[in-house]
Amino acid sequence: MPTYFELQTGSVMSRLDTTADLLQLVHQEIGAELVRTEEIFDEELASTNPFVGDIIAHTRRFRGKRLRPILLLLTAKACGNISDAHPILAAVVEMIHTATLVHDDVLDMADVRRHVATVNVRWNNETSVLFGDYLFTHAFHLAASIGTADACRIIGRATNRVCEGELSQVRHRGDLDLTEEAYFDMIDGKTAELCAVACLLGAKYADSSSTVVDALREYGRELGLAFQIADDVLDIMGTEDAIGKTLGTDLDQQKLTLPVIRLLSSLSSEEANELRRQIRDDGCNAGPEIIRLCQEKGILEETASTAQEIANRAAKRLSILPESPARRLLELLPGLAINRVC
Repeated sequence: MPTYFELQTGSVMSRLDTTADLLQLVHQEIGAELVRTEEIFDEELASTNPFVGDIIAHTRRFRGKRLRPILLLLTAKACGNISDAHPILAAVVEMIHTATLVHDDVLDMADVRRHVATVNVRWNNETSVLFGDYLFTHAFHLAASIGTADACRIIGRATNRVCEGELSQVRHRGDLDLTEEAYFDMIDGKTAELCAVACLLGAKYADSSSTVVDALREYGRELGLAFQIADDVLDIMGTEDAIGKTLGTDLDQQKLTLPVIRLLSSLSSEEANELRRQIRDDGCNAGPEIIRLCQEKGILEETASTAQEIANRAAKRLSILPESPARRLLELLPGLAINRVC
């Protein structure tokens, strides 16, 4: 594994091998700020209501690698200034992300997230919806503590965009003629927007110029797009034991993702209609046939290549920043994200 010294001097630009390698370097760079983010997150959600406390304790078990707080804090560090506002904003963005996951599990009828029963399974859909709302309201309450209206406006606009993306996905459920253009617009909202706003906030509250803020927002957006494309490949090819969440929900709910859209476009009209019938009638049971056809036609490799191209584009946006360990970690994140290490 590269040493922190090598990262500082720029002598290591190759891919890290494991998630642990990356996280070790991230924690050397922004560990104290990540700890503070966790403290703020927990302090804001602390409740004297035992039932609410049980739900909070349960959802703490499926916290991930904190990609969005990492993006926000690394961006701030790369811009030269982590302020007291940054851990607060990182907690806000993570709270919103957690709320979307809780609501997503209801929409997807998912049973497992990060090897733990989802809130809707542990309790019920009503509890999940209300707890997601609880997280949203706490996020905006916390954002208001920054002392300027800008943070709430920026986060509110981003949250609206996330909701638009989710609504678009609901609208297109069962649309087995979904276009790539509609797919990209949908994932730009539901996934990429929060990554974009994390980087925007990191740069803006480090007093960066508007040019730098815009570049880093687009870096986060492209990282989020690449991440979602990789996630969609995993929904077809992954295993629940390895990934730690319910898979196959996209096919069960007739939600087309990029690999399936491209597969359908590669087939003859007759073959495509037959595959649409299988998806409509069999849901995730059509998975083996989709995998076979994707492998036969190289669709998964083509889709992975698209994710890699977008990840490369994201990394190039960082040339606007001065060289630093934080910038180098940001350069590594897109490639690692598409390999599902964050």
